[in-house]
Amino acid sequence: MSVTRETVLEKLSTIKGPDLEGDIVSLGLVSEIFIADSKVFFSITVPAARAKELEPLREAAERVVKSIPGVASAMVALTAEKKGGGMESAPPSRPAPRPAAPATPPHAPAGHQPGKRGVPGIEAIIAVASGKGGVGKSTTAINVALGLAANGLKVGVLDADIYGPSMPKLLNLHGRPQTVDGKIIRPMEKYGLKVMSMGFLVDEETPMIWRGPMVMSALTQMLREVDWGPLDVLVVDMPPGTGDAQLTMAQQVPLAGAVIVSTPQDLALIDARKGLNMFKKVDVPLLGIVENMSYFLAPDTGKRYDIFGHGGAKKEAERLGVTFLGEVPLEMGIRESSDAGAPVVVSKPDGLEAKTYRDIAGKVWTRIQEERGAAESAVPNIVFE
Repeated sequence: MSVTRETVLEKLSTIKGPDLEGDIVSLGLVSEIFIADSKVFFSITVPAARAKELEPLREAAERVVKSIPGVASAMVALTAEKKGGGMESAPPSRPAPRPAAPATPPHAPAGHQPGKRGVPGIEAIIAVASGKGGVGKSTTAINVALGLAANGLKVGVLDADIYGPSMPKLLNLHGRPQTVDGKIIRPMEKYGLKVMSMGFLVDEETPMIWRGPMVMSALTQMLREVDWGPLDVLVVDMPPGTGDAQLTMAQQVPLAGAVIVSTPQDLALIDARKGLNMFKKVDVPLLGIVENMSYFLAPDTGKRYDIFGHGGAKKEAERLGVTFLGEVPLEMGIRESSDAGAPVVVSKPDGLEAKTYRDIAGKVWTRIQEERGAAESAVPNIVFE
């Protein structure tokens, strides 16, 4: 059954406004509704100061839309971006009493940080990021994930690039994920990895013209409403840059650390520094830097060419006191295997490139354990007055 915008609006008009006056549709609080492949996406405008208090309103809107025949799922976000609807003058309600902070479990997952709720079944979550596009971040992310799996770990991959998801292409993995009891999404699987991507939910040629709150809502649902566990590590392929997706992950999820991917030239390193500094500011451990497209070996002569320069990322890592994880060559086989949906770690497991990625994965896992040990050994400073 085809789902229409009018049907969705009709259902949403049964949801009372924030102060039980009118409904969210007549008050003008509902954004443009986006429907793709039986998935419904929209946001609800509320005052920023009341966002947490009005979470039940968001949940109610999500429930009624999911009840529409033909709707497979709904992604609903609260936003304070749009003005109008009389909400600016809405009186603030009394603040709810602040609940006591839960005690840290004795064996907290790697990267446990106060105020950030972990994801059940996942021991460690790492972000693979870059300051700019075109540096081979997604190819690095999937090969490092496969390297971790080859080293005996249970691994998942979350494709967090809402606007340009890469995992369906890199893994030649298509189709729609199934749900558990119609609520929790069961991730797709390939090469022993559990995988989730917006590319599985929306057709490849459908443009995602979304504002920040919609991106954040989609990311949160793909992270917390997916049956991931049990996993030793979830590798998150971040979109390039330092925008909404990066801040959502860094501020809401206890990341065990971040891996920065860069090419050797100065222009890429300038942008890589921005990514490094962003994770530092939000207290996410830096697991290390990977220099991608580090050099080129001519297949006929074996002569080495430093097309983009060489060693820039290593020098940057040394300057910042960050672990240098390794250098990946500019190699035709890596590109061809990625385009074919069979990354080099699984298609040519005995090759030099596969070994390079497995070595990087091993260093990443070592760094995760180091950060975990540092967190567990940290002793609070108790002051007696």
